[in-house]
Amino acid sequence: MDVADFDFELPEALIAQHPPIERGGSRLLVLRRDDGIEHTSFAELGRYLVAGDLLVVNNTRVFPARLLGHRVPSGGAVECLLLNREPTDPGPRTPDPGPQGDQEWSALVHPGQKLKPGARVLFERDGIRIDGEVAAMHFQGRRTVRLWTDHPGGLVGAIDRIGHIPLPPYIKRDDVDADKERYQTVYARERGSVAAPTAGLHFTATQFDDLAARGIERAEVTLHVGYGTFKPVKAEHVEAHTVDAERYTVSPDAAAALTRARREERRIVAVGTTTVRTLESLTVAADGEVLPGSGETTLFIHPGHVFKLVDAMITNFHLPRSSLLMLVSAFAGRERILQTYAEAVARGYRFYSYGDAMLIL
Repeated sequence: MDVADFDFELPEALIAQHPPIERGGSRLLVLRRDDGIEHTSFAELGRYLVAGDLLVVNNTRVFPARLLGHRVPSGGAVECLLLNREPTDPGPRTPDPGPQGDQEWSALVHPGQKLKPGARVLFERDGIRIDGEVAAMHFQGRRTVRLWTDHPGGLVGAIDRIGHIPLPPYIKRDDVDADKERYQTVYARERGSVAAPTAGLHFTATQFDDLAARGIERAEVTLHVGYGTFKPVKAEHVEAHTVDAERYTVSPDAAAALTRARREERRIVAVGTTTVRTLESLTVAADGEVLPGSGETTLFIHPGHVFKLVDAMITNFHLPRSSLLMLVSAFAGRERILQTYAEAVARGYRFYSYGDAMLIL
């Protein structure tokens, strides 16, 4: 299948640059795979769910992974996007005055061509400083960076204080204080993502209470979203594309809830593509038991995938030619999704992370 088959025209004005004034104030397009389309608001989601549905959410939390600073001693500007913490190997270490010791991180750095192994950097704001040194070079601007600090809260505390929320590249503005709260779901708990599971941004605590009162069950899984979620599909053919590994955890309690729903033939409703990928990465035993687990998934869902757990999904509107568009096309059919997207564009729906939502039943 050609990647070009997943292209569509999207006016730049429809790419949401800010969240709605109030959380939950987005529009909702309801796509029934065996019927038609309805246009409503996300506040009306409960009308389309039924008692016994199991709503599964991704409870990952975005951390302020974008550090802004300068080279030492030249003073040239440096930007560092922290991706994953790496195990610290033994060997020579930069003297560490901090309580946590130094840490090594995989990171995207800019300007990459000037930051070779041994280059020193400093990130500093409001009297808090994080020192860094490039430890190794990798492909596509990636570096291994060693960081240390004398902040009383350790490196994590320093990152939380001076780091910036890493807004997606299609949001063409700097982050603001409000993004620290709005670019998180209300149920975010497990720190580790560089991007939010954005389908969950629409929910409010009040709406969850209302859904629970209607008999809709909820379970949580964790998948830490990496920068690879924005990785463009450069291959000509869909099958040639690969997705970056992302870490996930599904607890025994969550697996038991999934097992009960499956055995009782209740719908499993995944909130977001990250939840879909997590669920579809799980092992289902011959007797129908869903097994808990943790690890990394590189699952790429595209047309031809046979869904084993997900019966319905809530998702935002995705980039043309993206792996996420291919995922929803696998669930609802490519032509049906592209027709639905064309209607969404015609009706002025807001796209991407801070945009509107779609429920696929």
